Amino acid sequence: MKRMKQRIIVSSILALFSVACSQSSKKSDKQATIASKEMTTYKPGSFGYDIAFLSKRDSVIVLKDVHGDAQVVVSPKYQAKVFTSTADGERGRSFGWINYAAFDKKDEHMNAYGGEDRLWLGPEGGKFSLFFEPKSTMEFANWHTPSAVDTEPWEVSASNDREVTLHKQTAITNYTGTELQIQLSRNIEILEKKDIEQVLGLSWSESIKTVGFRTTNKILNQGDKAWDKQSGAPCLWSLDMFTPTPQTVIIIPFEKEVKGKIATTDYFGEISKDRLITKDSVLLFKADGKSRGKLGIPPQRVKPIAGSYAADTKVLTITYFDIHPKATYLNQEWTPDKDPFTGDAMNAYNDGPLADGSQMGPFYEIESVSPAAFLKPKEELTHHHYVFHFTGEEGDLDAIAQKVLGISLKEAKIE
Repeated sequence: MKRMKQRIIVSSILALFSVACSQSSKKSDKQATIASKEMTTYKPGSFGYDIAFLSKRDSVIVLKDVHGDAQVVVSPKYQAKVFTSTADGERGRSFGWINYAAFDKKDEHMNAYGGEDRLWLGPEGGKFSLFFEPKSTMEFANWHTPSAVDTEPWEVSASNDREVTLHKQTAITNYTGTELQIQLSRNIEILEKKDIEQVLGLSWSESIKTVGFRTTNKILNQGDKAWDKQSGAPCLWSLDMFTPTPQTVIIIPFEKEVKGKIATTDYFGEISKDRLITKDSVLLFKADGKSRGKLGIPPQRVKPIAGSYAADTKVLTITYFDIHPKATYLNQEWTPDKDPFTGDAMNAYNDGPLADGSQMGPFYEIESVSPAAFLKPKEELTHHHYVFHFTGEEGDLDAIAQKVLGISLKEAKIE
């Protein structure tokens, strides 16, 4: 009799589980159907189109400002990425670059889903690399992005209409063979207009539409040994991927009255002179997605701000991030022979065809990194990174560019 009761209880539980799974499946199917219909409603390149595309693949979280026009979409499944944003609701322009083709296949090196702001861990190359196994040759065939920031989902700690916090635990063995026990967390918050004005120290015409968000990125040493110059230390790495246009130019202010090189310009071969121009204390880097090149600004030269302007679409983008000029930044070049503790504090990248004619994008990136996380057990390091977009007439946007980036938009062009 007792066994019969147990069987009845187990059967009931299985039946309830089956019903729940069936309901969940129907709900997912219904959401996918709705998303498919919405994709036909909105034009490609719009925020509504991208929300519909992403909603078919994940229960994305959409953050909105008080008016609902500025919106940001965050994905727990895809490594806590800020996939994209808009300043003008669902029918407005989608600012982030999304690689639609990457979602239906897996890549052993990097799953380039895109994302307006994604978190990686560095260093990519060097003596303490997290992307190459110990003793391997630092070449593309052996390059693998750590799964915690490439393929694995993150967990949501808390969320509301304005912000979301996500976390991830992982263990990564670096190039020297040291295992790093890591806890990561990200808080993503959409900002109101008054918040953006306070961060940038200015106001603007009501005719300008804007969206801004802040990511607060943290890394904690969960192991029982300190991360130091013998074992190696990781760093936090914020990368913003945007869609290029023929007239997009990346704008990078730098400290003029400092000795030493302004930038590292040969990460993937020297950037041609017609694509990289210096005007007083600002670097201009053509970002049309047609020529692969990357540059980096050393910590003594870097300012906490960079941006881009697309004259053909009249979109001004500004990024703002933490810098620590006297701290140790990691060398991320693909060689174990250079000093691992002399690296750049921010980077910019323009995508372009590879030697075989293939291309991942096109896209361009503005990136910031934290100093090396020399942490004792249970210690934590934090890195803040902001992204702002402004759309409107060039005359109205110009005042923002001059105040924040130190250059007029008429000068910030490369023909």
